[in-house]
Amino acid sequence: MGRAYQNRKESMAKTAAAKTKVYSKYGREIYMCAKSGGADPQANLTLRGLIDRAKKDQVPTHVIDRAIDKAKGGAGEDYAPARYEGYGPGNCMVIVDCLTDNPNRTFGDVRLAFTKTKSKIGTPGTVAHMFDHCAIFVFSGEDEEAVLEALVDADVDVTDIENEGGKITVFTPNTEYAKAKQALESAFEGIEFDVDEIQFLPKTSTPVSGDDIPLFEKFLDMLNELDDVQNVFHNAEVAEG
Repeated sequence: MGRAYQNRKESMAKTAAAKTKVYSKYGREIYMCAKSGGADPQANLTLRGLIDRAKKDQVPTHVIDRAIDKAKGGAGEDYAPARYEGYGPGNCMVIVDCLTDNPNRTFGDVRLAFTKTKSKIGTPGTVAHMFDHCAIFVFSGEDEEAVLEALVDADVDVTDIENEGGKITVFTPNTEYAKAKQALESAFEGIEFDVDEIQFLPKTSTPVSGDDIPLFEKFLDMLNELDDVQNVFHNAEVAEG
């Protein structure tokens, strides 16, 4: 599991334009999370995790506050989640998670990224069964037994725990996110998470090589440039050199 997680790399360029998109994506996600689960981060653990992650990615406080204030007001955009699946360059498997206020536009934009790179968009469920939908927590520590005990005592369904280089990584099903986070915070006072998020982790990998590499990079760039795209998950293992 850890290897699949480590192999997934962010491909957003660190330019001013890319930063603006990162802010926009976080703002949209925080707004939706606060609107659906409540605007108090102490009561809404998913929102709290999102805010922590946004701060680590250097999203300004005013962007975060504005998204929460907008959710409190109850008015504003009405975004809905949309998920698209298919096969990218080199026949790798891809899941694209979006938040959209216009599903027709979003589907058209995502489909264009597939068709322009000799890829194939599929129907819901095409590749999702080949990924594990996981909550992932990474934090400093050595005693994985104590971590496992704390989670089991809180009746958390643990998928996997890894201990490497003074860092413990906990994997649980995505539905256990809030319960797992609460259990870890209760058991280990002052715990700070390096990673605290929900991802799709591939069960297998698909090698991407040769002419498919530039196509794959173009494919990711096209998707990352779309405002509606929140996350792209894939099982590609790009050949080096």
